[in-house]
Formats: sequence, structure tokens, C-alpha cells
Amino acid sequence: MDVRSPLASLGLCAALLMGSGCSPSDEKKQTSLEERTAKFEQSLDTIQDPKLKDAVADLGGSLLLLERARAKLSAKPIETEYGEDTLALLKHYPTPQALVDTYINGLFVLRKASHSDYLTDLQPVFPFSFNMPDQFPFPQGLEWQSVTLSNNKVIPFQPEWSETDPGIQLSPTSSNLTNPDDLTVTYPFIEGIETENKSQPQPVTLKGQIEVIAPRKVFTFDLSKKDVGRKRTEENVTVTLLTLENNYAEIELSNNAPLAPDVGEESPNPLLVQAQDTTGQFLSRSGSINENAAQLAFYEKQLAEMQKQKAWSDAFEKQLEDEQKAFEHKQSSHYAKVYFNGQINNLQVNVLDFSQATVTHKDLELPVRRFDKNSLEKTVQSLPMPVTVYDDQMTDWLKDATLSEDQLKSSVSVSQSVEDASAARIEFDHPFTFNDDLLGNSRNGGDAPITFFAADDAGKRGEPIELPAEAFEVDPGRGTITYDLNLFPENPAFVVGSIPLFLANIEKGTLSAGQLPKGLERQGNALIVDQKAFPSDSWRFFAKDASGNYLKEILAVSHRAEEYGTALFDVHYFYGQPTTLETYQRTDLNTVEYGFEVKLDKPEAAPVAKP
Repeated sequence: MDVRSPLASLGLCAALLMGSGCSPSDEKKQTSLEERTAKFEQSLDTIQDPKLKDAVADLGGSLLLLERARAKLSAKPIETEYGEDTLALLKHYPTPQALVDTYINGLFVLRKASHSDYLTDLQPVFPFSFNMPDQFPFPQGLEWQSVTLSNNKVIPFQPEWSETDPGIQLSPTSSNLTNPDDLTVTYPFIEGIETENKSQPQPVTLKGQIEVIAPRKVFTFDLSKKDVGRKRTEENVTVTLLTLENNYAEIELSNNAPLAPDVGEESPNPLLVQAQDTTGQFLSRSGSINENAAQLAFYEKQLAEMQKQKAWSDAFEKQLEDEQKAFEHKQSSHYAKVYFNGQINNLQVNVLDFSQATVTHKDLELPVRRFDKNSLEKTVQSLPMPVTVYDDQMTDWLKDATLSEDQLKSSVSVSQSVEDASAARIEFDHPFTFNDDLLGNSRNGGDAPITFFAADDAGKRGEPIELPAEAFEVDPGRGTITYDLNLFPENPAFVVGSIPLFLANIEKGTLSAGQLPKGLERQGNALIVDQKAFPSDSWRFFAKDASGNYLKEILAVSHRAEEYGTALFDVHYFYGQPTTLETYQRTDLNTVEYGFEVKLDKPEAAPVAKP
């Protein structure tokens, strides 16, 4: 029996809340929770039966974790943080199953550049980008089985690298949090014998299995404050918005059709909730609670029953299982309380209807491909792709091609660091935009005149401070001012001056993929760009297909005549067949003077001025 399974989602809440603090008003609640946690841990010491002790610890610990998560979520300050429309990709495919087919058929394996003669990393590349692969909206599982090497030897997958295994091994890449599906082929090191990586048997084919469950349909409900308390029904699905507050919403979902038999054991999450603020941008989630009051009361009742027992028994285990099944059978709804990072204006509630489902199971036998960022090959390697994937972020990214001086100036933020008195620092920063991407490498900011001032008796800007040239340094290209307080006759209070920002003039054009000028060539889903005619320092290309949507770029390779030499041509590979190209060329580079007056932070300890 796994008494934790109903509360398995708590781990997500805890992970999302790591590092968040409690406000002073919540200290009493926190103290009370800590006291109850201590009492609970003490009560565990009185349980002699190991099975009973484990069961009580699991369920009781989960309930305490849930309470801690609820307290942190409610106390967390509301700070706006934007995310992406996680279900935008559904809009491009006629059915959920079409999305699944694209997800599976667009998967390929990339050999990463090796920095060791005894390690070769393999990266499964999925067609959709998520912060984590498990953010694909439908239940899915991926299992690797083996890799076939160039000497025809088959190396089985093992869940972790073994120090005692003397042979070649295939295991998950260690400490890889961003790409948890990455794998490493590890070659044995033999004392006294050095073997270059290229002389090792190379990975040729990766085998595995993937399974994805597609719902019958995805329903979308757009809700706002006026919908609180109202039931919204589509076919067999009903959604009720119970509460909508500043940064959280409570939602109840009921489906009058039972789960499809194929997914009964999976218990997939049918509710995906997104929120937008008044700007129309999607807010990132800070966490969620998926247990309502009735569920919590039931789990607490089961915990109390466990704590009354002297020993674990098969009969008691069956009693708990029967009670849990009976309770779950009565549950006709799904509850979620979802918190967001920002003020909610409206909600988008997506319901995955698993009353019917399609389970797609596929055996994978994927060739290991190598596309280094820089290549000395003179020929273009093909990367055939049987699926089409669009880039929904591209329109927003390209809007800054027409960034104005005022927009650039208003986006600047100023930060300071005075921890090191000999290298105090002021940094002028702004969000990286498409305009920045086309600034090129020939920026020269020229002079950046600045003056440091002392404070007067009222704390306002006083007299300028005379300084030797070595007392400070301005780096216009990086937007930084570094100064040595040890060379100041007194602590500065203000700095006034200007620092250059850079703004590109960008000209947009459109080309038909069937009638490209000399220097551009399309080969299937690849665009070849001659670097003499269209140098990447000042040109960018984006592909669209017949639908008018931007195609997602898979990867790009820069071909050179020699290592670290000048690029001859670049190759861009896309998920789909380009029919139109948008071109963006930097035609001029402007310097924008950003004038400032910054009140300086005081160092923790005043430096001793040099005589």
C-alpha cells in the first residue's frame, strides 16, 4: 500500500517554494507548525513495528508538508513574473493525438561535443521546448534500453554509472538538472594507456521506448471575476470557479464520464490552469494545492487510525485500501487552488478529458547525429524532419527590431555593489532584445564622462570630488563603472554623468524560398547562408511555411575552412519546409547617451583614505 499516492503532488509545491520566506505575521503559524512537527516526530519514536512506523511517517509527513506549502504560498509576496502560454502549441494541431505524433516523431538524438576522451554525451532533442521535459501536457514515459556502438557492440542502459563495472557503460548524465534525459557513454580508463575519444567505439544508434497518452479532447474555459460561483459546462465537463483573488484561484472540475480504462492507473492531472494580468501576458505559477477539505479530513482520519494500532497487519492494510477506494469512488470532482506570481486579471482553465484516450507506444531506434556548432566539413549534412513545429515566441522577440531610443532608455536598470571597497561597481543593464542581438562586434562607446560628488550637510549632492585617473574605470561596452574607494579622499555620495547605449537600425525584408538571391540556398528544411554575402554579424533570417507561422529552428552550424577561422557559410535547420524568409539587416549603429545621477550605496566599513 502506498498511502502517499494521494498526496504525491505535494513535492511539486515544496520544490516551487524553496527559498521563499515567511512574513513576520506568519511566524506564529510557523512556530505552531514546527511544534506539531516536533511532536509528530517524537510520536514516531514510540512506534515499534517498522511497517507501521513507515506508513505513519509517510502519511503524516505528507500532511505536514502540505500544511507547510499552504502557509508559504499564502505568505509569499506578490511579485510579477511572466511565463509562457504552455498550451499555445495545441492551437497548431487539429487533435491532441496529432500533437502526440509530432512529439514522438520529432524526437532525435544529438551527440554533444566531448571534452573528455572517456565520456561521450548524448542529448535527446524534443521538438517542443519546456523548462523540463515532464512539462509536456499529456502523461508520457520514456525509457532507454541500449546504445549500439560502431563496433556493433550493444551496451545496455543502466540507471547509474558503476565504479566497479570495467566495461563501456550507458547511464544518465550525472548532475544534469536542465536536461534529465541526457545520457553518457563512459569508456573505461586503463592505467598507462591513453586513448583519444575519436579512437573509441562511437555511439551509432540509441534504442528505447516511449509511451504517451492523449486525451479525447481539450476544453478551454476563459474565466474572470464575474464567473465566480458559476458553473460552465462543455459536453461532459463542468468547471466551477470557486474563488478568484489577487494571486490565486480555486477551481472545481467534474467530469460525468469515467476515466478510460487505459489511463485508470495513471491518474493524470486533468486540470491545467493559466492566468494573465492586465497586460495580457501569462503569469508564471508559484505553486498549487490539489487537496480539498474533504480529502484532507479523510487522510487525517486514516492517520489517526494508524496511530491507534500497535502493529501492522495484512487485515489492517486491506481495511485502509478499501476505505481509500470507497472514498475515491465517491469523489466526483477534482479540486485545485493555484497561486501565480502576479495580479490575476483573467484565467484560462484547460481541461484534459481522459474519458476516452489514445495510448501511443513506440519502440525507438534513433540514429545518433553529430552537429557541432562549428564545423570544418565542406558539405552540408542533412537533418530530415518529418514534423512541423512552430515558434510562438518569435513574433514577440522580433518586435524589438523597431526599438526606439526612449524604449531603450526606459528599460535600463541600475545596480550597485560596494562589498569590495577596492572594486565598487555600478552596472547599467537592460533586458536582452532582438535589437541587441544585431548590434554586432564593432561597438565603440568613446568617452563616458562622469563625476563623483560628496554629500552636503542635508544629504544632497555637494561638491565634486577631485580624483586621480586610476580611481575609477568606465567600460562603455559592458555598461559598468568600477571605482576604488581606497583612492577617494572621502566617501562619494553621488555620481553624475552619461554612459553610451547602442541601438541598431534594422531593415526588414521578405523573400520567397523558391526565388532566393545569390548567397542564399534552401535544401529541404535547411537554409544555407553565404557569410560573404550575408554575414551573421549584421543579418538574421527567419522562416515561415505556407500557414504564415514562424518555423522553429532546430539548430545552426557554422562551417569554417579552419578551426577558429572565418565562417564560410552557416546552415540553419528548421522543423518544417520554409516557403517564405523574413530578413533583418542592421543598416546602421547608433550611440544613445544615457544620462544619470545615481545616489551611491554606502560601504559597510568606511575605507581609510590614502594620504
